[in-house]
Amino acid sequence: MVFSPVFPAGILQPLFYSQHFPKSLNYGGIGVVIGHEMTHGFDDKGRQFDKNGNLKQWWNNRTIKAFRERAQCIIDQYSKYKVDQVNKFSDGRITQGENIADNGGIKQAYRAYRHWVDRNGEENLLPGIDLTHDQLFFLNYAQIWCGSMRPEETKIKMLVSVHSLGPIRVLGPLSNSYDFARAYNCPVGSRMNPEKKCYVW
Repeated sequence: MVFSPVFPAGILQPLFYSQHFPKSLNYGGIGVVIGHEMTHGFDDKGRQFDKNGNLKQWWNNRTIKAFRERAQCIIDQYSKYKVDQVNKFSDGRITQGENIADNGGIKQAYRAYRHWVDRNGEENLLPGIDLTHDQLFFLNYAQIWCGSMRPEETKIKMLVSVHSLGPIRVLGPLSNSYDFARAYNCPVGSRMNPEKKCYVW
């Protein structure tokens, strides 16, 4: 089976992608989306299908055990995020597949970006913006999830959606990222650079 994602034209525009953006922004946008979708092939649901798309257990017991332990770390982490607007905690269990994909997607996209830099060299800094391209990569990822919701909509989404709310989709993966912490010089033990980080892939 070949990974053949389809990206409608609607997503191939800012903030996700622009031919005029520096690579850091594109990798932090559409690159993360691609990495996210690829990671779904190895999350709590995708791992149950073989290379031909058939429902089949193809992981050995040791791999399954390791996956479940790592996934539990993600579940526990995301279940501790409180949404003050509605005074409720996020449900890390129902959102685990998307949370795993968000974490894996950002990690793989950043690796791909750094690989591009290794081959092509660092891009020129953007005039008037005092940020490195590594910082811009993570900034673009974060700004994709900016938005607002009425409390009623927030409550419903928290009950039924397999996706975490936007702010949690930023806080979770970035606080698990050593690369983010390094780019922004986050002190070890701070909210965005905790000593204990969760990862599956």
